[in-house]
Amino acid sequence: MEIVIGISGASGVQYGIRLLEVLSKEHETHLVISEQAEQLIAIETSHRVQDVKALASHVYDNDDFTAGIASGSSTFDCMLIAPCSMKTLASIATGVSDTLIGRAADICLKEDRKLILVTRETPLSLVHLENMVKARQAGALVMPACPAFYPRPQSVDDMVDFIAGRALDLIGVRHALYKRWK
Repeated sequence: MEIVIGISGASGVQYGIRLLEVLSKEHETHLVISEQAEQLIAIETSHRVQDVKALASHVYDNDDFTAGIASGSSTFDCMLIAPCSMKTLASIATGVSDTLIGRAADICLKEDRKLILVTRETPLSLVHLENMVKARQAGALVMPACPAFYPRPQSVDDMVDFIAGRALDLIGVRHALYKRWK
């Protein structure tokens, strides 16, 4: 598969990094990291931004509208935005493609490709909820980052793996990141 991964400026950049780690082993990946997400990588993780970028097959600046993934003629299969900030959600829900992450998401919606939004905010305002409904009605799958406890997580990494695994389930990628319900 050819997969676009957007990491936007919300807490939880670990989700996007983990998806990249798993997907880069067997799939072609296109990565876009927002400026705010780059700051959060430094704040929330021990990763260096250049090491995260090195995991991807292709890397684009968030303002590069000449990137292939900015066109509907691009042949990528699906897109995951993890984490998806409320700002990014709002731009997707309203069709404002003012960043490459937003434009690639718009491509998914107009070309009827899978778009997974791993949203990160709590509590949710009515505006957030309405934007989630609009994005879902447009064809996106909205997946709030709510880890489960039935797999008995022993660490934060286990909880990150659960969310990353559920996102991978939605795009049909097999994995063993978490213990499934029996």
